[in-house]
Amino acid sequence: QVQLVESGGGLVQPGGSLRLSCAASGSIRSISTMGWYRRFPGKERELVAAITSGGSTNYADSVKGRFTISRDNAKNTVYLQMNSLKPEDTAVYYCNAGLLTTDLLGMRYWGQGTQVTVSS
Repeated sequence: QVQLVESGGGLVQPGGSLRLSCAASGSIRSISTMGWYRRFPGKERELVAAITSGGSTNYADSVKGRFTISRDNAKNTVYLQMNSLKPEDTAVYYCNAGLLTTDLLGMRYWGQGTQVTVSS
């Protein structure tokens, strides 16, 4: 069984910063790509940032220059540093990981989601 546990969400004022963390645990052999998605009210989930096992990154245009994704492969953890936050960043943020379990089952897993609210 594999689980993704997210932390770091909360309420912050415009211009402030938050750091999200997502730790994968369970019977994991390896993890390929990890990423962060977000869902605005009434909208479908969209990609915020992604990072490969080798460190290559990809960002949505709306967050380039403000957000930074990183990972610690030894800890099976991915981070999202969010700076210069804007009210339009308010959403539920989800962690995603593509991985191979110890019994060689390839799957994509999702975290439960964490609320980020940017408001003055």
